[in-house]
Amino acid sequence: MNIAIIHPDLGIGGAERLIVDAAVELASHGHNVHIFTAHHDKTRCFEETLTGTFPVTVYGAFLPRHIFYRLHAVCAYLRCIFVALCLLFVWPSFDVILADQVSVVIPLMKLKKSTKVVFYCHFPDLLLAQHTTVLRRIYRKPIDVIEEMTTGMADLVLVNSKFTASTFANTFKHLDARGIQPAVLYPTVNVDQFDKPQAFKPNFLSINRFERKKNIDLAISAFAMLQTLEGVPQGHDLANVSLTIAGKSVPILVLSGFDNRLKENVEYLEELKSLAERAGVSHRVTFITSCSTAERNVLLSQCLCVLYTPKDEHFGIVPLEAMAAYKPVIACNSGGPVETIKNGVTGFLCDPTPQEFSLAMAKLIKDPHLAEKMGGQARQHATNSFSTKIFGQRLNRFLIDVARGKRD
Repeated sequence: MNIAIIHPDLGIGGAERLIVDAAVELASHGHNVHIFTAHHDKTRCFEETLTGTFPVTVYGAFLPRHIFYRLHAVCAYLRCIFVALCLLFVWPSFDVILADQVSVVIPLMKLKKSTKVVFYCHFPDLLLAQHTTVLRRIYRKPIDVIEEMTTGMADLVLVNSKFTASTFANTFKHLDARGIQPAVLYPTVNVDQFDKPQAFKPNFLSINRFERKKNIDLAISAFAMLQTLEGVPQGHDLANVSLTIAGKSVPILVLSGFDNRLKENVEYLEELKSLAERAGVSHRVTFITSCSTAERNVLLSQCLCVLYTPKDEHFGIVPLEAMAAYKPVIACNSGGPVETIKNGVTGFLCDPTPQEFSLAMAKLIKDPHLAEKMGGQARQHATNSFSTKIFGQRLNRFLIDVARGKRD
């Protein structure tokens, strides 16, 4: 089949990781895949977008992402509409178009009668947006209505977890009343990219974007509290037990997708640095704002475990990557991680408090063999349930069935 994928900004976030994995897997099944986007920075993207496995075409890069740091949603709509119009008038028909994040493109793509449209809903956008003031609510109201209306026009809706599926039903009540129920397609992780680590050093790794909703301050606060707990062996000085990467010796790393075009990224990084200063651990925390996949994999191979701090995260690709890298994960006991992490087996699910996180961290410091055992179970779990092969097979089946007119 000829398959087009529309994605607003082909950067290095979790949504982009899923889109790239989808393109790679669909191409491996013999389909002709083409990604269309409004932004693709070749110096800040996943390597697979540069290998030639599938073409990437950019339309509308000249359009703004925001207007004086406001109207982000409107700008995203305009950029994606421009991409969709170019696809509509410049390119021949595709058998299936896979879109995500911005549903407004769906009715435009449906103008080609022979084309089926699949929409991957990472999470309802109206729940991610702020509705804190009367002006914001007025601004968001038509956008929220359009989101629900256009999402319902897709031939198939996919979501990333059972948690998101239930949220979808509770949020888009009109669609639920019409019997529109999304199918669950878990994101994937390429387990083959991770080799078995040689050591589990007492270092912690936090991976997330520099956004306040990712709650990275929880990792720093938990780390600061760690040494006050009785579970840490006496005389265990974390400052003297650390890994070395790029010539720097550190006991905790905060690795995050950073985009200096985004005001929140810049502000939140400074807030986290200030928090580390106030907590007295700034000399033990390193913030890494740019990192290749290979460098990230080195960091994963050398840490004791991964700290995943978002609360009510709709899925979360980082826990999968950590488990595939033989590392246990400490995460909040809500949202997608509840479906991906086996509590006490492949990691720990905790209340989102520094004390709960630090207690779990102390268990692994006290018993590194426990971390190694859990890491092995984590790898097996990731391989059996979340490998790219399984993801590719399921996505391929969904798209073939949609192309053939099967809805169930």
